[in-house]
Order: sequence, then C-alpha cells, then structure tokens
Amino acid sequence: MRALRDFFAGVGFFFQGLGWVARHGRWWLFGLIPAVIAFALYVGALIYLGTNATDLAEFITPFADSWGWREAFRVTVAVALVIGGVVLAVVTFVALTLAIGEPFYEKLSALADPLPGAEEQPWWKTLPRSIRDSLVTLGWVLLFTVPLFFLGFVPVVGQTVVPVIGAAISGYFLTVELTTLSMERRSLARKQRFAVLRGNKAVALGFGVAVFLLFLVPFVAIFAMPAAVAGAALMVRERLLPARTA
Repeated sequence: MRALRDFFAGVGFFFQGLGWVARHGRWWLFGLIPAVIAFALYVGALIYLGTNATDLAEFITPFADSWGWREAFRVTVAVALVIGGVVLAVVTFVALTLAIGEPFYEKLSALADPLPGAEEQPWWKTLPRSIRDSLVTLGWVLLFTVPLFFLGFVPVVGQTVVPVIGAAISGYFLTVELTTLSMERRSLARKQRFAVLRGNKAVALGFGVAVFLLFLVPFVAIFAMPAAVAGAALMVRERLLPARTA
C-alpha cells in the first residue's frame, strides 16, 4: 500500500508543477519555444520513419525472403519499428528540449526550487555535462528497451506485459532527466542522483509514468514540458531531498 501511495504522490507532483506554471504564465510561454523546436524535429524524423518503415523492415529481415508469409511478418516489423521510434522519441524528447532550452529551464527549475547559497553556473559550462549525462541515460534506456522490442513479438505477452514494463522503464528515465537540474544545483553527481531515485522508486515511477503517458499524446508534450520541469523541481525539494533545501 505504501508503494501505491508513493506512486500516486509522484503523479501528484506533476500536477503541482502544472499549478506552478499556471501561476507563472510568462515562464510557461517561454518554455514552449524549445519544446516546439524539439517537437518539430521529432515529427519530421517520425514522418520519415513512417514512410520508410516497410523498406527498413525489408532491409533488416533478409532471412525472411523465402518465407511464404514474409509480407505479413515485415509489416509487423515495420509497425514495431514505428512504435519503437515513438517511444524513443518520447524518452529522448526531454533531453533534447532541455538541451535546446537549457538557460530557460535552469531558471524555471531554480524559481520552483529556490536553494539559498546555490551557485549558478553559466549554461555553456553545464551544457556539455548535461549532454554527456543524457547520453549515458539513453544508453541505459536502450539496454532495457531493445530486449523489450523483441519481446513485443511474443503473442499475448508482447501486447500486455511488455507495454506496461516499457512505460515504467521509460517513465523512470524521464524522471532521471527531469530531476537533473535540481539535483545538480545540490552538487550531486550522476551516480548520486541515480541512488536517490533508486531509493524513491515508487515516487519516481509515478511522476515519470504520468509524464510519459501525457507525452504520448500529440502536442501535449509541448504544453506539458514546463510543468514537468517545475514538477520535478518541486518533487526534489519536497520529497526526494527535503533536508538539502535549507
């Protein structure tokens, strides 16, 4: 029961972030700009993937040339590639948007999570580290999602269990990305940030899964991104590292 309460507490922090940006409309509007740019890039990439998915499926399955049911198999592979592309886009959308709008989101996070005495570094100093950490996080995401991609072809399991596990993994790593800004202001290295989230798995999952599911809805990711950043900052301040806010 406690894990379930913590999960919904995590979901609640996203809505707290939504309330914060509703009270700070100017920051919400500015936050849309990097999100729109990132969204446009992903839409173009996904349209390209969708129009070429069949050719790509044929290219990666030469072993199926002699199969009598190769067309049906390759259509299934093509659909799986598109679905996988959408999931990967959702997971990496936050990292790219944060990179594009680093100065703005850093300021937004700091306003939602004021930390007396915290030393703010110029964005051009923090950006390389943020990109490096995002690449490490992406590596972890791929480590989990690639096996899930192939498990998706297993009847029944691939249509029931795999999507749930995939949403949990993707949501968790979205939380990793979104809480980085607040945790870095507390001088926590990547390993320390992962340790904090491992110690609060249910809260991290609740917040991340809520964001992940919302980001699957077209255009919602653009409008929800500032709220996700603010909600992550509030979650770090009030739940994950409350003792460090003083």
